[in-house]
Amino acid sequence: MTWSWSKRNKLILGAILIIVILFYGISVYWSQEPDPFDVERYSKQVSTQINEPIVPGFVTTTTLIHMMQVLLDKPGGYLSNDVMPPSVFMDNMPAWELGALTQIRDMSLIMRKDFSRSQSQSEEDADLKIAQPKFYIDHQSWIFPSAESEYGKGIKLLESYRHRLSLTGAKQAYFYARADNLVDWLREVQNRLGSLSQQLSASVGRARLNTSLSDTPDSPSVENSQEKTSWFQLDDVFYRSRGASWALLELMKAVDIDFRDVLQNKNAVVSMRQIIRELEATQQPMWSPMVLNGSGFGVLANHSLVMANYISRCNAAVIDLIELLNNG
Repeated sequence: MTWSWSKRNKLILGAILIIVILFYGISVYWSQEPDPFDVERYSKQVSTQINEPIVPGFVTTTTLIHMMQVLLDKPGGYLSNDVMPPSVFMDNMPAWELGALTQIRDMSLIMRKDFSRSQSQSEEDADLKIAQPKFYIDHQSWIFPSAESEYGKGIKLLESYRHRLSLTGAKQAYFYARADNLVDWLREVQNRLGSLSQQLSASVGRARLNTSLSDTPDSPSVENSQEKTSWFQLDDVFYRSRGASWALLELMKAVDIDFRDVLQNKNAVVSMRQIIRELEATQQPMWSPMVLNGSGFGVLANHSLVMANYISRCNAAVIDLIELLNNG
C-alpha cells in the first residue's frame, strides 16, 4: 500500500510538472509583442484588395483598424479578459494590450469629434458616433458582452467609415486634415506621454516637489513627497508603455501621410520624423527575461528609466511639433 501511494504521488507530481512546463511555454509564446508594420505599404495593399482609392483619412483609419485586429488576432488572441489558465496568470501582455488600446481609444475619440467634422457645430459622423464607444468597453469584460465582440463591431463601423470616405453625395464621410485638428490630438498624446514618463521614472523612487499647491503665503508648507512605483507594478507600467509606444508609432506614421500637406506647409516634417524615430527606439528587442530595476547609476540596468528617456524625448518633440503647427 505504501509503494502504491508513493507511485501515485509521483504520477500526480509528474503530471503537475508537465502542465506547468506546458503552461510556461504557452505563456512565453503568447507574450511575444507584435512587430511594428509598414503603414504605407499595408494601406496600399488594402486599397488594392477592396478596390478603393487612398483618400485623406484612409491611411489613419486603416491603421486604426489593423491595430485593433492585431490585438484580437495575435498569438493567444486578446488576453486581458481571459479567465482560464495560463493567460489568467499572465500580466505583461495584458498590460501591453491596455497601453495600445488606450492610444486606439484616444484616436477613435479624436476622429469622432475633430477629424471628421468641419467645425464644432457640425453633425457627428454616423459610423464613428457608434464605433468610438465600442472601444471604450471595460477591457476586462469577458461576457455579456465580451470585449472582443464589441471591438469587432467597432472595426466593422470603421470599415464602413473608410468606405464612405471615397463616396460622393449624402453618404460621403469626411476627414479634415487641418493643423488645428492635428494639434488637438497631439495635446492628448502629450498628456499620455507625460504621465507614462513620470510613472516610469518613479521606478527608482525620488522626492518630488508638490507643484499642486499655489505659491502663496497662505498655502500649506509641503516641500516634497516621495514617489515610487511599487515593485509589483514595475513590469506592468513598463509593458503598458511598450504597448502605448507601439500603437503611437503606427499612428504617427499614418498621420505623417494623411497630414503631409499640413506638415510641409508648417515646416514640421522633420519634427514628425523625430517623433517617429524616438518611438522606434522604444520597440527595440527586450533581451532580459524580466524588467530590471537597478538604481540610476547602479550595477544593474533599469529598463524603466531607459524607456522613460525615449518617451520623454518623444514628448519634447511632440511639444515642438505643436508649437510649429500653431505658429509655423
